[in-house]
Amino acid sequence: MHLRRREFLRLTLAAMAAPVLPGIATAQIYPSRSVRLLVGFPAGGPVDIAGRLVAPWLSQRFGQPFVVDNQPGESGNAATRSVVRAEPDGHTLLICGPVNTINTTLFEAIDFSFERDITPVAGLYRVPLVIEVHPSVPVRTVSEFIAYAKANPGKIKVGFAGQGTPQHIAIELFKTMAGIDLTLIPYLGSAPALADLLNGSIQAMFDPMPSSIAHIKAGTLIPLAVTTPTRSANLPDVAVAADTVPRYEAGSWFGMGAPRGTPEVIVEKLNQEINEALKDAGIKTRLAELGAIPMPGPPAQFEKFIAQETEKYAEIIRSASITAR
Repeated sequence: MHLRRREFLRLTLAAMAAPVLPGIATAQIYPSRSVRLLVGFPAGGPVDIAGRLVAPWLSQRFGQPFVVDNQPGESGNAATRSVVRAEPDGHTLLICGPVNTINTTLFEAIDFSFERDITPVAGLYRVPLVIEVHPSVPVRTVSEFIAYAKANPGKIKVGFAGQGTPQHIAIELFKTMAGIDLTLIPYLGSAPALADLLNGSIQAMFDPMPSSIAHIKAGTLIPLAVTTPTRSANLPDVAVAADTVPRYEAGSWFGMGAPRGTPEVIVEKLNQEINEALKDAGIKTRLAELGAIPMPGPPAQFEKFIAQETEKYAEIIRSASITAR
């Protein structure tokens, strides 16, 4: 009888452990090869900067290369689609941002669902947008910018990183709230738009701070305002746009996603390492230089944030009648 009881307990414990063992094994061998971090925009833009910030840390911690793979196109949808269709084994990941939550509403015929088909892994950081102009534009404040635009309807060409990006929504919302006419010029990403702003081919941008701050500090671009409710510690002398256009606010954020169905142990492992990266002194210094605010937390918290962002942008897009042209 005693032997039967011991045998029963052994079999019971083995049965309880069985579902756990594959997960443990998966976590132990992950990653088994290099990992691609897909970025839906060209190199040098804010999404690319986010990917390249975290890639070296993950490469070191996991012992396999984490390589940024730029796949610009369709306002980030091309890269997202690649991740959606990838094997859910953690070896193809997405560097995501508000463009993904915006596209859910902006592109009605999109052939995937960001919320349904991408598993949130971790938040990285938030950044403000900067309303900035080429030095040749005869304005130095938001009120002067609005007055100049009203006196010259359609004359100011504003570049932005493609349909559905936070820059696109921010400009459209500003146009509506300020009652001005601007000519919007879409690009594949912030980097090519910035190149044209620096050479004077376009006159203005609403750009995430990480990709513009070096040019602002060098004096080659003129900042008019930040789009957050308070001033940025990195640009303390730059005004807040809402001081001139009440209740106006915009910004950007970055995070990581994986194909739906990626094992939870891999998602948790990546999340833990990213949260550790955000505590690292060197990365914290770099984030401060970029004017970025870290977004640590578990996957569930990031998932809730994405749902809130999707709802927020859906309301803005519909109320302002913003369309993808």
